[in-house]
Amino acid sequence: MNVGMISLAFFAMLAMMLVGMPIAVSMVLVGIVGGVAAYGMPFMDSIAPVVWGVQNENLLTCIPLFVLLGELLLRSGIADRMYIALSAWLGRLPGGLLHTNIGSCALFAATSGSSVATAATIGTVALPSLRKRGYPMRASLGTLAAGGTLGILIPPSVNMIVYGSLTSTSIGKLFIAGIIPGLLLTSAFMFWIYVSNVASGNPMREEPVPMSARVRTLAYLVPPLVVFGIVMGSLYFGIATATESAALGVVVALFFVWQSGKLTREVMRTCFISTARISGMILLIITAAFILNLTISLTGVADAMTKWVTGLGLSATGLIFALIVFYLVLGMFMDVLSMQVATIPITFPIATAVGVDPIWFGIFIVLMCEMGMITPPVGMNLFVVHGIRPDKGGIEDAIWGALPYVVIMLLFTLLMMAWPAMVTWLPGKMAG
Repeated sequence: MNVGMISLAFFAMLAMMLVGMPIAVSMVLVGIVGGVAAYGMPFMDSIAPVVWGVQNENLLTCIPLFVLLGELLLRSGIADRMYIALSAWLGRLPGGLLHTNIGSCALFAATSGSSVATAATIGTVALPSLRKRGYPMRASLGTLAAGGTLGILIPPSVNMIVYGSLTSTSIGKLFIAGIIPGLLLTSAFMFWIYVSNVASGNPMREEPVPMSARVRTLAYLVPPLVVFGIVMGSLYFGIATATESAALGVVVALFFVWQSGKLTREVMRTCFISTARISGMILLIITAAFILNLTISLTGVADAMTKWVTGLGLSATGLIFALIVFYLVLGMFMDVLSMQVATIPITFPIATAVGVDPIWFGIFIVLMCEMGMITPPVGMNLFVVHGIRPDKGGIEDAIWGALPYVVIMLLFTLLMMAWPAMVTWLPGKMAG
């Protein structure tokens, strides 16, 4: 199968996704048509073992567990109390509650593996207060959309699990690798808010809160910090696998939900139904991706593409620059999960062939997906925060408000390229 045929199949799959065909259906169609075209009907006999193998993969059990963990903390009111605590500590900085938006998104991201859930949850809590206090809606929406993207960079992250399952990369190491970049990117966002507000000459600030009151609010930060510490600590010290750490997190989250008085039949029913829907969608897409991967491996597509790209003489740096442009354009038209499952089977072997570290490349892919969440016309976080804004303004406020953070992410990617140890150092210190 030559490069022309490969490109045609790839763009056919993208076209089906863009016209609204379900992601899983698009991938299965391309995988089956390509496999049958290459090997005839006997190819169909090889699909069943792949589907059975994916659905019986113990590692993927962590997906519904991490989704349930986020749902439990979302429904328990922890996000509301967390926002109150961070506003008491960060509100006096130039930028006021805009810092609280970023800080709350980062902290909620440490218990939720979803960007959309992070943006929607913190946005619902924050926007009424921001409007009441006279914060510019453009800046408010921008910080919530950009802060929401931290949901897939700061672990646990469903998108890291997808990357790990598609590339056979350690999910535990991916989680640990996301901690330092996640904290640094959060700091970069807050630094921009600080500088831009100081430069404006009239920075937004909140009224000072007495120290005694601030100290009391620290109790509101205990649940997310304890859950994050147990999940990440058990992974880092080799005490638990990704699935086991997810189960530990769910047990701890159930305790905090019970402590808050929200452990009711209705809340649990809502959490379980939402978890089943989200997990079913993700696992179906992963299964479809493995069927497509079967065709790719049997037909030698990945090898052909790898030889073609390496034949161009690109260095690792040159390839990453090319992929930045590729993912930046693709992110304008596709959602995160579609980008991952459609491109990773092709780009991963090419990147590793030129010497890119698999863990580093995973964080790079997640960062590219983050940018896709806030770039129009199909930036999901832009639509999420626009949909929950209390006034009737246009979506251009969210787009222009998020633009500085796209630039920050691009600059941060360059920093990650210049200093790869930012990603690889902490996983290298893991036990086991």
